[in-house]
Amino acid sequence: MEVLARILTSFASTCVDVLPIVTVMFAFQLGVLKQGIPNWPKVVLGFVYVIIGLSLFLVGLEMALFPLGETMAKQLTAPDFIDTSGGVLADQLDWADYYWVYLFAAAIGFSTTIAEPALLAVAIKANQVSAGAISVTGLRISVAIGAAIGIALGCYRIVVGDPIHYYIIAAYVVVIIQTSRAPKMIIPLAYDSGGVTTSTVTVPLVAALGLGLASSVEGRSPLIDGFGLIAFACLFPIISVMTYAQISQWLSRRRKQEEQGDSQCASS
Repeated sequence: MEVLARILTSFASTCVDVLPIVTVMFAFQLGVLKQGIPNWPKVVLGFVYVIIGLSLFLVGLEMALFPLGETMAKQLTAPDFIDTSGGVLADQLDWADYYWVYLFAAAIGFSTTIAEPALLAVAIKANQVSAGAISVTGLRISVAIGAAIGIALGCYRIVVGDPIHYYIIAAYVVVIIQTSRAPKMIIPLAYDSGGVTTSTVTVPLVAALGLGLASSVEGRSPLIDGFGLIAFACLFPIISVMTYAQISQWLSRRRKQEEQGDSQCASS
C-alpha cells in the first residue's frame, strides 16, 4: 500500500509538471501554426507513456538510487572501513585515507555517463553530421572520462572542505584556453557534451553520493558541501572532449607529416 500511495502521488505530481509542456505545445500547434495534430491518438498515448514512465522513475529514485548512493557513501567513509585497525577517529582521518571514495566516485561517474541515453543520442547525431569524423565510442569514452575525473575531484573537495568556486574558476580558465586552441567543429559539441552528462542516470547517484559523503565527513555540511558534484560532472567533460579533439588533431597532423616524409624519401 505504501508503494502504491507513492506511485499515485508521483503520478499526480507528474501530471501537474507535464501540463505546462502540453499546454505550450498544443497552443502553438493549434493557435499559432493553426494546424491540426497529426496522429493525435498516438500523441496522446505517447504523453500517457511519458507520464507513467516519469512517475515510476521518480518512485524508483526515492526507493532505490538515492538511499543506495547515500548508504554507500556512508559505508565508504566509515572510520572502521577506512582504518582496518579501528584505532583512528573520524576527525583524525587524512584526505588520502578516502581513496576508496575517490575510486568509487570515478567508477560511478564513468559507468553512469556511458549509460546515459542522452549522451548516446548526441554521439550518434554528431557521428552522422560529421560523416564519421567524430567517433561515437570515442566521444562517449572521452565524456565519461571527464565526468569520472570531475566527480572524483568533487569528492576530494568535499573531504578537504575547500570552497567550490576555486575549482570552478580554475576549470573555466582551462576551458577558455582550450576553446581558443581546440578544433572549431568540436567546441559546440564539447559544450553540449557537458550538459548531457547530467541526465536521468547520472544525477540521482551523483547527488546522493555528494549528500552522503558530506553527511559522513566530520565538519561538513550537506547543504553547503553536499551539492556541487553535478557542476563538476558538467564542467570536466567539456575539458576532456576538447582534449580528445586536440590529441586526435595532433596525431592526424603527425601522421601526415610522417607520410610526407616517407614519400619524399621514396622520391629521392
